[in-house]
Formats: sequence, C-alpha cells, structure tokens
Amino acid sequence: MKLGRFRSLIAVAIVILTTCLVSQGLDKDKRKIVIDQDAAGPAGTDQQAILLLIQSPQTEVLGITVVTGDAWLAEEVAHTLRMLELIGRTDIPVVPGAEYPLVRTKEETEQWEQHYGYVAWLGAWTPSVYHAPRELGAMPEGKPTAKAADEDAAHFLVRMVRKYPHEVTIYEGGPMTNLALAISIDPEFANLAKELVFMGASLSPQTDDPEFTNTPRHEFNLWFDPEAARIVLRAPWKKIVCTPVDISVKTRMTNELIDRIKAGNSPAAQYIGKYARLRGTYNYLWDELTSAAWLDPSLITKKENVYLDVNLDHGAGYGDTLTWSDLDKPKRDLQSVEVQVDLDTDKFYRLFVSLLTAPTPQAHNPSTP
Repeated sequence: MKLGRFRSLIAVAIVILTTCLVSQGLDKDKRKIVIDQDAAGPAGTDQQAILLLIQSPQTEVLGITVVTGDAWLAEEVAHTLRMLELIGRTDIPVVPGAEYPLVRTKEETEQWEQHYGYVAWLGAWTPSVYHAPRELGAMPEGKPTAKAADEDAAHFLVRMVRKYPHEVTIYEGGPMTNLALAISIDPEFANLAKELVFMGASLSPQTDDPEFTNTPRHEFNLWFDPEAARIVLRAPWKKIVCTPVDISVKTRMTNELIDRIKAGNSPAAQYIGKYARLRGTYNYLWDELTSAAWLDPSLITKKENVYLDVNLDHGAGYGDTLTWSDLDKPKRDLQSVEVQVDLDTDKFYRLFVSLLTAPTPQAHNPSTP
C-alpha cells in the first residue's frame, strides 16, 4: 500500500515537472517584446495595436510603456489598464513614461502654426479634444482598479534589455520620448535590444488626405518630439523597421471589419466590437500594421532601405522626415532603416480579425465591460 502510494506520488511529480519544463520551453520560444505606445482609447489604433501583440500566442509581452502623444499620459495609462482588465491580462506591467516632449511645447507649437499653417493632428494638444494633462477625460469602458507599475518607462526599458540582452524587440507606436530617455540613461540600450520596429515617418504618400497632400513629409509621431526621434534614429540598433504613412494609408478600418470582429466571442473581440468606431473619412490602421507585420513579415510585399532622420531646424519643416540613399547621404551617424512599401492587404485584414477574435493567451478572470 505504501509502495503504491509512493509510486503514485512519483508519477504525479513527474507529470508536474514535465509540464513545467514544457511550459518553460514554450516560453523560451516566444518572441519577447516591450510595447511603447501613446495608448489613447478605448479601442482605436493604439489599443488595437497593443491587443494584436498580446493576442498572438508567439509573443511574450514584457510590459507596456506609455508616452503622451495621441492623448495625455494619465488617460492613456488608464485606458491601457482597463483594456487589460477586460481581457484578463493585468499581469502585464503598464509603466508610465514621459508626459511631455523633450523640447517642443504646446505654446511654441501654437506660435509655429501662426507662421507656417494649421496642423491637422496635435495629439493631446488638439483643441477639439484638449483637457488638462492629469484629467482622464471620457472613460466609457469604466475606470480601472488595476494600478500602473511603480517605475518609470525609461528605466523599465533599460532593465528589460539588460535582463534579456539581444532578445527584446522594442515596438514604438508613438512619439519616441521614452526611448530617447532610455538611451540617455544607458547608451548601450539600443545595442542591447534585438531590434526597433516603429510606426512613423512619411516619405511620399499617395493619398488625397489633406493632412499629407501639402505636407507629405509631416508625420505625427516623429513631429511631436523630433529631438527624441533624432536621438533614437541615430542610436546603434542592430535593425530598424519602419511602417511609414506611405504604406499605412493603404489600409482602412471599416464597419465590415468591426462587424467581423464583433461576431467573435473573445473578450478582445467584445471590447473592439463595443468601443471601436470610425472617425471621419480616413481610418487608417496605422499601428496595427506595425504590430501585424512584425508578427507575420510575409504581409509586406515590398520594402526598401533608406537613411532616415528628422529635421530640427525651427522653421516650416521642423519635425519633418528626412531621407537619403547610399549615394547622397550626408556624413553623419545615420542608421539604415528598412521601410515597408507595400502589403498584402487581404492577408493583413484576415490576420487582424483572426487575432482579435481568438482567445487571449494566459488570460485570467477578464472583467465585464
């Protein structure tokens, strides 16, 4: 009797040990990523891009660092925490970062507009949506009970690449302020990361969108904090991949896509179905394409390499994208950037819907919207 019980205990122990080893092996095979995002919400391009990365079974999201951009930092943190509650992933740290750009100010930007013309999107500073920095604004999904990490984004970013050297992809979906601060704290930050993938820059987009017809080199993420963008783009990354305006404008969020996602039963699908909406004429899937193309590079059917920088002259082109080829690049510390040019749109939409309607990996106790 005792021998039989002993054998049973040994068998259980072997099963538990085997399960742990398999789990560790699966975790080891996952692609590590830190998401740096100007996480306006609910839903919308910022939250949807975050969700795609969380929803993929191939990723290990080490944390979400947040930066003022499309909205103020405080409300972005709140929207992100609430989204994680709704899908059952509050184990992912949400780490507050920079509330303001390194140099640019709202007041100077307003003066700049008087000299050089109206800017279509000012993010948190847009007059039609403006409110004080520490106010949350509308929270139709409800306020979160989860709390942000007791750490700042720059130090968290440095800590992650030090903990997992050459394994962590840095995803950037907003202004690059947090990354510039991380580089300033630790000059080895970029070199210790696996790669940088970002949505930003504008070269020559083919569109009738008035935001770009007269200012084709203007793009919000680089423009909002151009000094930060220059620091980041000149850092010694092993690889930089850019999703520019040019390819983003080939995508659209539509009611048909929303309905396809809404038909799903997952918490992520219900979140998108309830809070996603079309905003005006143009509803590009900016950041979502950056996420999806990292998950499945075969979505991109054409790409090219350029040298990329940001205009810091405080004139009409302040914050605009600068690019060169090997033949005409200046003698500066410029990095070669892989720029996505074209995509398989149908394949992208299929991946977009399938990920957002799938069960959330490692979810636990999702909240009810």
